[in-house]
Amino acid sequence: MCWEFDSHYLLTHPYTESRSGGIFVLSMKRYFIIYKPYLVLSQFTSQLKKQTLADFFDVLKNVYPVGRLDEDSEGLLILTNDEQLNHRLLNPSFAHEREYFVQVDGAITQEAIQQLQNGVEINVNSKLYKTKKCKVELFEETPIVPERNPPIRFRKEIPASWIRVILTEGKNRQVRKMTAKVGFPTLRLIRYRIEGIELGNLQPGKLIELPQKTIYKKLFHE
Repeated sequence: MCWEFDSHYLLTHPYTESRSGGIFVLSMKRYFIIYKPYLVLSQFTSQLKKQTLADFFDVLKNVYPVGRLDEDSEGLLILTNDEQLNHRLLNPSFAHEREYFVQVDGAITQEAIQQLQNGVEINVNSKLYKTKKCKVELFEETPIVPERNPPIRFRKEIPASWIRVILTEGKNRQVRKMTAKVGFPTLRLIRYRIEGIELGNLQPGKLIELPQKTIYKKLFHE
């Protein structure tokens, strides 16, 4: 929520502006969870004339995403101006779970799922890297997710399975590289959860603000 203050109050209290400008708000730690839409960059500015977070979310100028999702991925991102939280989520020494709903091209086999669980070799920075063991399971029914715009290419003769992938690491385009390695390229990728924070019923382009206590409890169990 944004609050307007008179000029005398602003002279004696810290403040900043929202990204839309003209609205002064108290400078305090703020925490938002958002659903990043498909084909939107995980940043607020771009010189490439592509859609960015600024096209959907009007937050304080000092609020930025923690980590990123690829342009062609969608789902959960955390926005904050809390540098400590940013460090704890991005530092590899603080391993935390990230859960993805992944639609793959073809009817994925149990053998492929087992390979994903045990770790596969992918290319990271031009070097082979074996992914850590992770949790992977097949959705028996299609998960309830928002429609994608544009939708994935539908081919009646080729099924498209949905799997749940839970990682504790985050290499560049890791999930896509993993599913391609076992022969089932990713068609759609949605990050659904980071530790105890879930998308729930949040829709693309929408956001929810959470208090610090809730964020830290769900992420770090404090």
